[in-house]
Amino acid sequence: MALNRVALLTAGGFAPCLSSAVGGLIERYNEIDPEIEIIAYQYGYHGLLTGDKIVFDKQARANARILQNYGGSPIGNSRVKLTNVEDCVKRGLVKEGEDPLEVAAEQLRADGVDILHTIGGDDTNTTAADLAHYLHEHQYELTVVGLPKTIDNDIVPIAQSMGALTAAEEAAEYAINIIGEHRSSPRMLIIHEVMGRNCGYLTARAAADYRRWVDQQEFLPSAGLKKERWDIHAVYLPEMDINLDTEAERLKTIMDTEGNVNIFLSEGAGVDEIIEEMEAAGEEIPRDPFGHVKLDQINPGQWFAEKFADRLGAEKVMVQKSGYFSRAARAREEDLRLIKGLVDFAVESAFRGDSGVVGHDEEDDNKLKSIDFKRIAGHKAFNMFQPWFEEVMETIGQPLKAD
Repeated sequence: MALNRVALLTAGGFAPCLSSAVGGLIERYNEIDPEIEIIAYQYGYHGLLTGDKIVFDKQARANARILQNYGGSPIGNSRVKLTNVEDCVKRGLVKEGEDPLEVAAEQLRADGVDILHTIGGDDTNTTAADLAHYLHEHQYELTVVGLPKTIDNDIVPIAQSMGALTAAEEAAEYAINIIGEHRSSPRMLIIHEVMGRNCGYLTARAAADYRRWVDQQEFLPSAGLKKERWDIHAVYLPEMDINLDTEAERLKTIMDTEGNVNIFLSEGAGVDEIIEEMEAAGEEIPRDPFGHVKLDQINPGQWFAEKFADRLGAEKVMVQKSGYFSRAARAREEDLRLIKGLVDFAVESAFRGDSGVVGHDEEDDNKLKSIDFKRIAGHKAFNMFQPWFEEVMETIGQPLKAD
């Protein structure tokens, strides 16, 4: 398939893979055919609606490897839902009476784009499929090849999304310094809030990475440096059945013995209970353009802190969030290998004219392929009953029960 112009966009929240994926796509196309023009819509669908784009010149193409050294996204992200017409009008992205999907599709047509690479989660990639379908219905063929990005690793049926492994490692690194605060006050309660709206993968993997670090350290109990004080004492995920009374009793014993309690909390844990309390109090539930509850505004970490503080007899409570620290990091080694494999396959798919989201298909023996957009969905629950996570929970002495 002959290609003239390739377009890239990154959308949704950041993950430690965007800059590397953009750099990898530029490098691979440049290796195959330096004559193919590569453009990027700035700030994702925001730029596609407004026509805000950049063209990668010779200098950018020759030095695209530099992007591998950075986190974030060099071409920018935003959260724009093309089917939320009211929000797009309110933000000035389209005019009253315009259909955002039509505006975006016509921009791609006007720009002469042959291939659109979308780097994002399920919303990003299924929106891209809607664009391709619209253009097909209007006699313009566009191949859309998505790359799966999410720190939650919750895209169906993708076995491993880009960025999640690095985000977990970064969250574990963050926790090392946060939990180092445990002797800053007697009876210290530390809650490490990790991103994860509907899926507990990131919190679980971060806990496993942190516990691996703890197991590798040398401690000196006679000098007060105890492994038990540095360890994790509880992990709470959206998929769990959490009995606050039972947990408070268990954790109080640890507080009485060690003088501190350390909790890894997925931000999606307990959200239903929090919303129920807010609605009962007549409070408005803040939501984003996709209808998602704005978790930073309802503050799950603080809610858990308030539930546990008195019951544990905590003298000091600290809630720290690692999300922004983790999600804008540069990709680490294991993720870089994954990104490289997916990027190369994505470019191959583009030349074949094979639309879909590139990933290892959990429902087909983890084969690397371009997965039909119709099969892509979000909010895949984390399977807690995996040996590596069961080992974490057994070690910290917390019963593992599904919600």
